[in-house]
Amino acid sequence: MIVLASTYTPIASQTLGSAAASITFSSIPSTYTDLVLIYGGAGTAAGQIDLRVGNGSVDAGNNYSTTILYGDGTSAGSLRYSNAAQANIGYTDASQTNNITHLMNYANTTTYKTILSRGSQPATSANARVSLWRSTSAINIITIYAGAGSGGTFIAGSTFTLYGIAAA
Repeated sequence: MIVLASTYTPIASQTLGSAAASITFSSIPSTYTDLVLIYGGAGTAAGQIDLRVGNGSVDAGNNYSTTILYGDGTSAGSLRYSNAAQANIGYTDASQTNNITHLMNYANTTTYKTILSRGSQPATSANARVSLWRSTSAINIITIYAGAGSGGTFIAGSTFTLYGIAAA
């Protein structure tokens, strides 16, 4: 169980009543310093959990990059995506997946946005990711995609909660 400090304010939460390929948080207020997205659930197909952000609409341009570190207790590795159409924030499959993603300085209009993610499939592996959205626009919409490229969906019962951090 994750215990959150009192500076975390719930903005929105979604628990899926049926499978969905993506979920969106929109009309995100600009009154916090950072955002935290927590996901717990599983997918119908093994694949990456991807994220697109934007201001008014999500940016599907090649404006994202991600570096991934991963390990399974026996081996470790890394990989990188550059000039991608989404940030990669995790991995999902039929087993329980837990993921926490921090979006730093999301309302700042003078810097690119850094996205830090940590996740695990408790039976198999753990990973850490750092992504960059190359835009100075404030973020007020986020869409999370399941099993991108594999036609996967998040299963019913998967939960997504978005928090604002009042004073990072």
